[in-house]
Amino acid sequence: MSETISALPGFHYSGLVNATEAGPRGMITLRGDLALPALALALQQETGAAIPGQRRVTRGTGGALAWMSPDELLILTDPARPPAMITALEAALAGAFVTLADVSDARAVFTITGPQSCDVLAKICPVDFATFPPGGIRRTRAAQIAAALIREGADEFTLICFRSVARYMAELLATVSAPGGEVGLYPR
Repeated sequence: MSETISALPGFHYSGLVNATEAGPRGMITLRGDLALPALALALQQETGAAIPGQRRVTRGTGGALAWMSPDELLILTDPARPPAMITALEAALAGAFVTLADVSDARAVFTITGPQSCDVLAKICPVDFATFPPGGIRRTRAAQIAAALIREGADEFTLICFRSVARYMAELLATVSAPGGEVGLYPR
């Protein structure tokens, strides 16, 4: 297996917000019955996190679990962990209908920070940021790109998109973050 690398090493834009390519992340897509007790136990052992509620993210010492749909989680972890984690989860869930796929190399991750983060992201994402709590996740569009947004804090977001459109996403974030483009939709 190849080593996971950054989609756009060194990308950083500072304008109305700071937008940075966050570097390699381990990511596993898990599909299955999220109510299975064995699944909850296996994930707790591997990540230290509980299965999250709808549109939420839970965190543990070994990673985070992001709710993606009623039968799908995105496991976020250290870039080196997915192969061993998949093996451990498959062993713990033998006989259960669960699928696991290492998607680390298929995704790019950006961090967006600053007091105008909601305003900047509202330009490209159809999300009501006034009702989007820290620890929440939304699957959405960023302009024409499928994306997932995790609200890490009041002024910090993680944006996950396909690696194939990472350069477009970087240019898009730089464009909507350019000084002079303030909108004041979410005043601080």
